[in-house]
Amino acid sequence: MSGRSERAGDERLPGRRTARTVRRFAAALGAALVLLPALPAAALPAGGSRPAADSGVSAEYPVAMTIESVNKPVAVQNGTVTISGHITNGGRSVLKSAHAAVRKPAGGKPLTTRSELASVAGRTNPSSWDGVALESPQYALNELGPGQSQPYTLSVAVSDLQLSGEGVYELAVDVSGSTADNQRDRALGIARTFLPYDPTPTEAQPSKVTTLWPLVHAPVLVAQTMSDNDLTIPVLRDDSLAAEFAPGGRLYELVETGSSLNGLTWVIDPDLLDTALAMTKRYRVQKPGIADSKKKAAKEENTVDGTGSAAATAWLEKLRAAVAKNGSQVVALPYADPDLASIAHNAAELQGVDTALGKAATAGRLTVEGRLSVDTRSDVAWPYQGYLDQQIAGMAQRVGSGLLLVNGASLPEPDSLKYTPTAVRPIGNGQTAVVADEEVSALFAGDLNTPQAQTLAVQRFLAETFVISRQEPQNPRGLMVMPPRALTAETAKVLATAVQAAQAGKWVEPVKLDVLAQGPADPKANGSVPAATDYPAQARASELPSSALTDTTGIQSKLDMLMRVLTLPQRVRGPFSAAMVRSMSTEWRTEAPAGALYRQGVDAYLDELIKAVNVPQKTSITFAGDTGVLQVSVRNDLTQPVTNLKLVLRPTQANRLKIHPAEELVLPASQSVTLRFPAEAQNNGPVTVTAELWTTGPNPQLYGTAQTFTVEVTSVTNGVLYVFGGGLVLLLLAALRFFRQRKRRAENGDDGEPIGDAPLVDDPADDPADDAGTDAGTGDRDGAGGGATETGGRGTGPAGGGEPDGDGQTPRASTADGRDRAVGNEKVGP
Repeated sequence: MSGRSERAGDERLPGRRTARTVRRFAAALGAALVLLPALPAAALPAGGSRPAADSGVSAEYPVAMTIESVNKPVAVQNGTVTISGHITNGGRSVLKSAHAAVRKPAGGKPLTTRSELASVAGRTNPSSWDGVALESPQYALNELGPGQSQPYTLSVAVSDLQLSGEGVYELAVDVSGSTADNQRDRALGIARTFLPYDPTPTEAQPSKVTTLWPLVHAPVLVAQTMSDNDLTIPVLRDDSLAAEFAPGGRLYELVETGSSLNGLTWVIDPDLLDTALAMTKRYRVQKPGIADSKKKAAKEENTVDGTGSAAATAWLEKLRAAVAKNGSQVVALPYADPDLASIAHNAAELQGVDTALGKAATAGRLTVEGRLSVDTRSDVAWPYQGYLDQQIAGMAQRVGSGLLLVNGASLPEPDSLKYTPTAVRPIGNGQTAVVADEEVSALFAGDLNTPQAQTLAVQRFLAETFVISRQEPQNPRGLMVMPPRALTAETAKVLATAVQAAQAGKWVEPVKLDVLAQGPADPKANGSVPAATDYPAQARASELPSSALTDTTGIQSKLDMLMRVLTLPQRVRGPFSAAMVRSMSTEWRTEAPAGALYRQGVDAYLDELIKAVNVPQKTSITFAGDTGVLQVSVRNDLTQPVTNLKLVLRPTQANRLKIHPAEELVLPASQSVTLRFPAEAQNNGPVTVTAELWTTGPNPQLYGTAQTFTVEVTSVTNGVLYVFGGGLVLLLLAALRFFRQRKRRAENGDDGEPIGDAPLVDDPADDPADDAGTDAGTGDRDGAGGGATETGGRGTGPAGGGEPDGDGQTPRASTADGRDRAVGNEKVGP
């Protein structure tokens, strides 16, 4: 018989043998019995109506029983065991002359293998294998109609159970009697659990048990902040953590319960610590309905003040004290707990993914050490639910994770192995897997929120660990208990109770992960990592899709471009890098819609920051004359200066309009700058011009969205030039005539007065042709684009003469014009 049985309900790995499948089925029935919700305890008086239980009820066996408490989880010599629970009539006729009694274990023999434990847990109906009911004590029941329920309590002396020696025994309580439609006295229903018995000290070495204690939460810090004078105010997508940090909340109770345990291994998402720290001061929360891909910058009107500052402050202090306890260890997950399995399966070849995961691991370690003031271990990979395959192991190796926390379903033991091997085993490539015991971990996989589920989980844990410790008493084992990431407060309390009871029995010694990982590996244990085709289908179905991961990693290129132009890039780089990793968090597995909205929000907000530096839209410019200056504005709506940009104007017909390049830009915060581009026109008519912002330096990139407008060229025509030339000839002829007349007058002694009716020469200043020459080249200024851009006009200066000469840039302070500006929200994070 194998020392381990597989838990049904998990994805089966190919190649299992029939016998192992049967044991998995038996274990599944046991797990179902453990997790079966109990009926409300003693909520109704005896005989009151209660819903019937779901399991083991039939026409032959109409009674559903629960065991909701065992006052002595471990039996002691000369002791007494008290059992209580409820009895429910799940049949269609009245229950008559019934009583409850404890059964004496069959033959008084203990259960010595884990397969035997699974077999007992898998039984539903009463059987001779359950032993014989004791004549005393018995609990007489009232007549119970269909659906009615009654509590019971039975106390039995350990000596009456006639246990043959140390070991684990079945503890069963049954109901016997008759029904209105069947007067035969018979067994009507049964409930089972386990009872370890250790009457005398033993020389057996205790098993070293590592219990993982996860502190994780889905990301709530968004990629935005608000500004209040010089303060940066973080923004959360909801205020759920306020309740979780408060007494009675999940995270509060996890820290409260964990602080009472020895040798605990805390597994912490650093992003949770950063969020808690941000909440200790003033923070804002998005209003419901705002957290979607269309949201704009966080403002007073779309956020509210958070309410969890006091709770977050107290929680952090409580956690610091808990993790500082001697014998405890803190494992820092990569920042925001990125989904290693999804990335390995759907984004392993994406450029930059290794770098992103490596930075997340480094940031995780630094964050946890800084927030909690403890040493941490950060080379640990914990894939989703611990499922492992070759692709996941390879990705973990690429990012420097040498220790992997693995679900026992991924590395099942061979049927030939008659005992439970230690958890540590090498898996190649310099990596070590610490394999969680599958059946034991499964006991705490759900929310144990009923007395029945809690009692059965504790007794089954004690039974499993006791049997393991006695398989090879002088060869202590190393076990790991892996609860789910979303460990509930009630389940955590049950797990703590179970570990403490086993420790009190001295067959379990709690140790931290490092102690377990440094133990010797069993060469007979399975260390073969399964292929990707053997990865559980139900786990693969919840993975983050390739498109989501591709879009998330694609944000990095846009972020890099924004970093090139900011003068204070540190205000954006860290927060957005954190938001990118949060977008890939494992916690989105159970909150897929919220995860999709979060990823869309990060991308949308980054686009908004990029668009805050732009060329305002315009339609057309009039350019009059052969030469002139085009004036185009660039606006910066960020609250920090921008540099390393240049504006490029590209005409579609360069043979008609030639535009000279401009200098690099320096844009003050929340202002516009007007650039002047010397231009030369060759022909009349419209010319389409595209305005593009480009980064400068190595590998320039197009920044933002290009703007297109039309330049209307109205150059000087040939006919006007002919008029100019004709006027000049007439002036020369008139001047020659005037000179000859004066000369003749001088020769004749004339005093310069006109002779006779000789006409005077007209004043050239009154010549209309000269007027034409004076006005030629005058142009208009186009106010299109809201005054953000101007056109060139005269051939010798700016249009209208209203712009100063100089370096070609004219800062213009922005006014309260109603525009939405990204004021203060290019910085995110605490």
